[in-house]
Amino acid sequence: MRLFPFFDKSVHDWAIEARLLRWLTFIWLFIGLAILFSASYAYADIETGDPTRFFKMQLFWVAIGLFAFNAAIQLPLKVTFRLVNIGFGIALFLLFATYISGLGATGNGSTRWLGIGIFTIQPSELIKPFLVLKAAQLFSEWQQISTKTKVIWLVLFAATLVGILLQPNLSMTALCGITLWIIALAANLPTGQLLGTMGLGLLTATLSVSFRDYQRRRIMSFLDPWQSQQGDGFQLTQSLMAIGSGGIWGTGFGMSRQKLFLPFQYTDFIFAIFAEEFGLVGCIAFIMLLIGFATLGALIAFKCQNPTVRLVAVGTTVLLIGQSFINIGVATGVLPTTGLPLPFLTYGGSSMISNLFVAGLLIRCGREMSQVILFRPRVSPELESRKKKRQFSAIK
Repeated sequence: MRLFPFFDKSVHDWAIEARLLRWLTFIWLFIGLAILFSASYAYADIETGDPTRFFKMQLFWVAIGLFAFNAAIQLPLKVTFRLVNIGFGIALFLLFATYISGLGATGNGSTRWLGIGIFTIQPSELIKPFLVLKAAQLFSEWQQISTKTKVIWLVLFAATLVGILLQPNLSMTALCGITLWIIALAANLPTGQLLGTMGLGLLTATLSVSFRDYQRRRIMSFLDPWQSQQGDGFQLTQSLMAIGSGGIWGTGFGMSRQKLFLPFQYTDFIFAIFAEEFGLVGCIAFIMLLIGFATLGALIAFKCQNPTVRLVAVGTTVLLIGQSFINIGVATGVLPTTGLPLPFLTYGGSSMISNLFVAGLLIRCGREMSQVILFRPRVSPELESRKKKRQFSAIK
């Protein structure tokens, strides 16, 4: 029964933080499936003739994602870390395979997907957990590894961010970049390196917006969407009308009217449909769920005895909660319009599998937070040689 995460008898032996996170993940997932059913029903009926098509496909992806979720929970992190280089390499290869003619699938002006038979996958989603795992491993051992190893992995991280940016997908690039930076900050890397990296990231984002007209138009329309209500501001104004229509208590489950007009109502702007149907009270409850999830993630990171596990907890919490609040900020007009999904609510297989795996990793951190040593850090030959010389000099 341990293969099926809802009936894992070993849960009683877990730390309370891990148990609570597990149930919060299930509640979050249930909310997502319910609102996806409502948001996609009418659109699916018009486009495919099957009103439950997107809901049934999402159930399929959830089933696969729960296997990844359970694997992350059950596998010791020391085993997961042995597989991280392979996983990262495959995901990076798939990311750049989107640029190969005939393999990359284009939608809404971006080439972010790979067509595999009747399915499409989004490599930029699948690479996120491996970025977190590798960054946690690298930055926790920063003082023990060689300069060559540091340079190699920093180049690979930069290649990942550039590969996502060129799709183009500025919001996903920003999310991954911020997550890497916060992991490095939590690892107490030198302040100069952190500030330099921050400056480079801001410069890259500025250049991207400067050279891409549609990104610049999105920012301008975000400042006053009502000035271009039938143009670049259409999505945001429709989203704001949906949220405003919800009032205090909402229109009721399945009773949203704006889902008939709002573009991407079951993907990027699904929160607007949630807000319309469940109102301000529902939104506050959902945000409290996110805050509770973030608090538990922070407690796990604080209690972790092993620095690598601590950094994994930090990275996974930032990924899930940061992405959630960015999506909510876009839907409410606080942030410029981007194509970043809302974890466990937005329709999409790659996002669902990736986010469930990330949540599983965080729960695994909760199970291992009292362990001091998972594995011995890899010490470079140069540092080992210096250490031996110091020891010899001390003996003399």
